[in-house]
Amino acid sequence: MRIGILGDIHANTEALLAVVDAMRSDRVDLFVQVGDIVGYGPEPSRCIDIVRELGCITCLGNHDAAVLDRLDTAYFNNFARAAIHWTRPRLRPSDFEFLRGLQLVVPHPAFTVVHGTLHLPEQFGYVISPVEALDSLDHQQTQLCFVGHSHVPSIYLRRNEAPQDLHLVPHSEAEISYRGFDRVLVNVGSVGQPRDEDPRAAYGLVDTEQATAVVKRVAYDIPGVQRKILEAGLPEVLANRLALGV
Repeated sequence: MRIGILGDIHANTEALLAVVDAMRSDRVDLFVQVGDIVGYGPEPSRCIDIVRELGCITCLGNHDAAVLDRLDTAYFNNFARAAIHWTRPRLRPSDFEFLRGLQLVVPHPAFTVVHGTLHLPEQFGYVISPVEALDSLDHQQTQLCFVGHSHVPSIYLRRNEAPQDLHLVPHSEAEISYRGFDRVLVNVGSVGQPRDEDPRAAYGLVDTEQATAVVKRVAYDIPGVQRKILEAGLPEVLANRLALGV
């Protein structure tokens, strides 16, 4: 089975469509999305439609929870908070219904999907180092787990006989083999707002038969999204950062 994993989309239609086209070229059998369909970007409803049309196995992200009033935005920065307030009145009833149906953790026989850390999913912690990865891996029941939230891709691998001996693969576009590892945690980065200084959209591709995983990148129309952000009246910084990948 070839699994295509969409990272945080953040209402960026251009990035999402570019990634979906690339995934179709990769002959993906199953689509997964790790939360944060909305927030920051100018087209939340369109992105929800695309995720639904793909039949994605999807979990709840912190920005998704925030627009549902399930998460206090006090800890959000001013720009993220402004985007949440902009997004709420623009969502359709069907959008709210879809987001309300998302769970914090989605189990599948072959993998687990969660937005942030698996050990404390309701706190939306970031997997940004081996410390958080180890805590999540300790709670991981499936061989594979897919996360996002940090917008920075990485892959963590562990064998049961050496649970503290964690293999970290920093982001690269080189395919790796996870054969022989009992637990694999893949942070797929972000479709719509990368933060690893590479502005291209990121997505994950896992082949369970070949036991391979890779985080791939694809270029998209950044100026087009920037224009939409500014025309929508969203904070200018949300447009500027897309070109920088921060």
